[in-house]
Amino acid sequence: MSAHPSFLAVRGEVVHFTADPAEQGESACEHIPDGLLVISDGHVLHCGPANALLPNLPTDARHFDYRGKLILPGFIDTHTHYAQTAALASHGEQLTAWLEKYTFPAERQFANPAHAAAEANFFCDQLLRNGTTTAMAFATVHPASVDAIFAAAHARQMRLIAGKVLMDRNCPAYLHEDADTGDAHTRALIEKWHGRARLAYAVTPRFVPTSTPEQLRRIGRLLADIPGLYLQSHLAEQRAEVAWVAKLHPEARSYLDVYERHGLLGARSLYAHCIWLDDEDRRRMALHGAAVSFCPTSNLFLGSGLFDLARARQFGLRVGLGTDIGAGTSFSLLQTLNEAYKVLQLGGQTLTPEQGFYIATLGGARALCLDEFIGSFAAGREADFIVLDPKATPLLEYRMSRATTRTERLFVLMTLGDDRCVAATHILGEPASTRHT
Repeated sequence: MSAHPSFLAVRGEVVHFTADPAEQGESACEHIPDGLLVISDGHVLHCGPANALLPNLPTDARHFDYRGKLILPGFIDTHTHYAQTAALASHGEQLTAWLEKYTFPAERQFANPAHAAAEANFFCDQLLRNGTTTAMAFATVHPASVDAIFAAAHARQMRLIAGKVLMDRNCPAYLHEDADTGDAHTRALIEKWHGRARLAYAVTPRFVPTSTPEQLRRIGRLLADIPGLYLQSHLAEQRAEVAWVAKLHPEARSYLDVYERHGLLGARSLYAHCIWLDDEDRRRMALHGAAVSFCPTSNLFLGSGLFDLARARQFGLRVGLGTDIGAGTSFSLLQTLNEAYKVLQLGGQTLTPEQGFYIATLGGARALCLDEFIGSFAAGREADFIVLDPKATPLLEYRMSRATTRTERLFVLMTLGDDRCVAATHILGEPASTRHT
């Protein structure tokens, strides 16, 4: 290698995935006990054993020594609501009542640009503190809320997909806007933000009950007019919600069918929850290439139901992991994996730690059609990574001292881990958050 001032060398125990462990088993996980990431201009140049790469490093390379800790690709949160952070830990309701009592009043405040900016900055800092380097997020109906979250992510050089919520029925008057206004605001925000640095726009109907057929039709036309946009929404989260959609759309075969009829299924369409689907729905989603966000902490908190990961895999659906802040109860994807394991246990399934960390990294990147950029340490990928401390708490240190395999150690991390395990988060190679002890 020739000398270059932008070279970084990051040493530690490296774990990342080159494929889905559910399909390829042990060979899907690359584990280098004493590994080195060589980074140039924010991208992975080499990933391999330290003893093989260190002799060829340029003399002016900057070094980060994380020996004794694990280095993984940054976590990817495929479904969250930045404007609902203040609604976290709100007691006692299921979906529709929770929206009316907590969510809508919290989102109303985002008409104030200063409030939106403060919340967006706090939210992005929480993502980084928890090791999340890429997220797909809902804003609110207010254009200023979209400006705020994109500006906060851009300032931190994060990858972020976000969009303005669209609602033209079954919502409070203070959050309602007609289909014409919603379409005009969305197009202006796309022009301003989509494709800027590491940002991308997601057209964002909240869910079928809050959009008229006219608004859904306009969304389908918008997606057809501007290739490369994302679509994010909710699907079949609770049984009462599914019944409500059936009353609103008696012509449709299913909840999913409403989206499909309006052209809202595609490779860049991601739907949160997807609990109360049938096999025909799953087949149709897979046919169009739509992806799913598995949101276990939210599903448990709202009493929504148990996601069927095995059935989703059987139909070839891409699945990522979502915190779903604020019905979800933690920014930590480690804690979210802990709850995912329990949800699947209740459904008679299991989640290996390798499968869990895959879903939180490369699986999430694939769900978002971003795996050519992030999610692994393959050469050329953007160097977003996290450093996990297996001794972050006395309990972790105690339990890790008795773990004898990589699989056991990863399982301890995803069961007992939280934000305290995240010793550092790096964006494009550079430190973006570090834990001070």
